[in-house]
Amino acid sequence: MIASAPTPHSAPQRNAPWVLGLCAALCVVLSGCETASRTASRTITALSPYRFDVVQGNFVAKEQVQLLQKGMSRRQVRDILGTPLVASVFHANRWDYAFTLRRQGAEPQQRKISVFFEGDAMVRFEADELPTEAEFAARIDNRRIDIKVPKLEASEAELSKFKPKGPVAPAPNEAPVSMSYPPLEPVQR
Repeated sequence: MIASAPTPHSAPQRNAPWVLGLCAALCVVLSGCETASRTASRTITALSPYRFDVVQGNFVAKEQVQLLQKGMSRRQVRDILGTPLVASVFHANRWDYAFTLRRQGAEPQQRKISVFFEGDAMVRFEADELPTEAEFAARIDNRRIDIKVPKLEASEAELSKFKPKGPVAPAPNEAPVSMSYPPLEPVQR
């Protein structure tokens, strides 16, 4: 009888149950531990490819839209909102402002604003719900770490601990400091 040579596909089949068993055991061990779960999440995030933040269009804040008034000229609207993303020759009386932000690990943000004109005067505008500048900045900064800032105030009692007691002598190689200052402008006589 002739012995058959091992096929190239037979080795992975023998190792497959061992690898699957190890993965299953690792999942069971790590699933009960929140710290291990966070560590695994960080590891997966670190191993995933980096995706660039994609920002397109003009960000327009709620404060900017509140400044718009009926009858404003195109120039005044441009000064407040910036250059429109879309100013079509087919719709000369309409400017469109669009904004999209796509970030890794965050829900995409998308907003639109349309401003309508009759001649050079603004007639009306239509806008999605817009965030304030502060709300937008808070949504963007998802990796922010809150740092406790120390109190930078001192009471008179605390400051008195550092006041010199008695007269202060100048350093040996230093001229005495004058407490009166020369006039800022020349004296006219």
